[in-house]
Amino acid sequence: MRRAGGLRVRLSVVMPALDEARQIGEAVASTVFGLEEEDELIVVDGGSGDDTVARARAAGAAVVSAPRGRGLQMNAGAACARGDVLLFQHADTRLPLGFRAAITAVLTEPAVTWGRFDLAFDRGGPVLRAIAHLITLRSRLFASATGDQAIFVRRSEFESIGGYREPRLFEDVELVQRLRRRGRMGIPGGRVVTSSRRWRNDGVWRTTLRMWTLKSLYLAGVPAQRLLDYYSDER
Repeated sequence: MRRAGGLRVRLSVVMPALDEARQIGEAVASTVFGLEEEDELIVVDGGSGDDTVARARAAGAAVVSAPRGRGLQMNAGAACARGDVLLFQHADTRLPLGFRAAITAVLTEPAVTWGRFDLAFDRGGPVLRAIAHLITLRSRLFASATGDQAIFVRRSEFESIGGYREPRLFEDVELVQRLRRRGRMGIPGGRVVTSSRRWRNDGVWRTTLRMWTLKSLYLAGVPAQRLLDYYSDER
């Protein structure tokens, strides 16, 4: 354990997964390598039809099951977590070296109740590098975050606001809207590296236009459930 603000901190990493057998082992192993003995990594499976569960366990994760939907899965993982700080990591995102110490460092400030990392893509040319830069810049300017940026939050804060409310889409956007009203966002050093597969498979400009349009509609009040048919959930 490390100390943040004079308190002993235990970290729980919650990783939702669905049909991620090709990469779940690497995702779990790379994160477990950066944890301390009393931390934990919980993979929450949403009903995979492949070897996701077996490979996650073999790599060192505890595994629980929940109905499909990142919001539902992450709430289920948080409910059985023991940590003082919850870190929500997508299965296609890799945390930077020293992520634990970086998170602990920003949480030494009592006003910081949550945070996220800056972002980079695993593959792609100048356009995707520019998009990653813009996502990071927007996040810094508006105290916003996406799930790909590995959102972390003090457990007491997460529980006090009732966790995730959106079950399958824009769960990250809705959560952050509430978190930033209550406490400051921390930005640890280092960048998470997330998969660019959705952008590469569907096309960079098409994906960008779709995602920005859907998010704008959601922020304008269109229910997330009505937008699901237009969302590409690549795996």
